[in-house]
Amino acid sequence: MSTLVSPATIRTEVALPVRLGGVVTDGTVFSFDGLVDGREHLAVRLGRPEAAPLVRLHSECLTGDVLGSQRCDCGPQLHEAVERITADGGYLLYLRQEGRGIGLYDKLDAYALQQDGLDTYDANAALGHRYDERDYSVAVQMLRALDVTSIRLLTNNPDKRRQLLEGGIEIVEQVPTGVHLSSANAWYLATKARRGGHELSGPIFDESHIVNSERDAPIRPRARAARRAS
Repeated sequence: MSTLVSPATIRTEVALPVRLGGVVTDGTVFSFDGLVDGREHLAVRLGRPEAAPLVRLHSECLTGDVLGSQRCDCGPQLHEAVERITADGGYLLYLRQEGRGIGLYDKLDAYALQQDGLDTYDANAALGHRYDERDYSVAVQMLRALDVTSIRLLTNNPDKRRQLLEGGIEIVEQVPTGVHLSSANAWYLATKARRGGHELSGPIFDESHIVNSERDAPIRPRARAARRAS
């Protein structure tokens, strides 16, 4: 990500009553002009933001956010973010970067490869993608358009922190998200901790358990002959 990003401007600001999980609140949604990737990302202001508001960068996950997929932790993270940002005051940036940036259909293809035994990173690579193709330059643009340059960042992902800092956003505190662990997503979360550097805590994420989970059938899908996309 370049440290120099062109300015974006607020296109529309509209009130939006929000009901998500156990939270019912009044939000304000912002759309933007001039975002570098041309996608329709949104910012949602929740609660009463003060100096250094709480901010969550949430990458779109239709399967988790809408369908309640248990294969990831995206839906629970979204609900948690809305609840915590409403209480503290801040912004949810909803970024249209499905499947760590590879798109919905390729993400589903990657799911099929994971059922054949590849982990979430190797499945992306087997489809010709980088492990993570998300570029948070748009998040920098959105925050600057909102006149927000100093934040408390709600994340366990060090790459989000790194890219925002490179873009000139001051992070006065990194606030960890909860670990939304289930039998269906344990292998996925352990892989994010081991290979993606996500800062997850708990017994399953210590080094010995992560290594052992590579061979643990309840955590990892049963390995079959790897099926590569043509």
